[in-house]
Amino acid sequence: MTTWQEFKQNSHTISDIDMNIIETLTTSQSERIRRGISQRELAARIKMSPSQLASIERLDAMPTLATLNRYAHGLNLQIKVSVVSA
Repeated sequence: MTTWQEFKQNSHTISDIDMNIIETLTTSQSERIRRGISQRELAARIKMSPSQLASIERLDAMPTLATLNRYAHGLNLQIKVSVVSA
């Protein structure tokens, strides 16, 4: 099985923006699981269908920043965006 770090190092076809979205979603999903919150419960909190939430977590659809924000708020988390020099 490939680790997350190995995947990141070998994923040259994924843009930096998409990788940031994936990392943010993965961190949020890990926190959901750590807290023992089901997909169904989180979906209800953020007014999304469980199947939509499952699709986002499987990365069948790339979530927007607004969707990531809804997800985070459902867990009482905040997403912070920053601009840095390249």
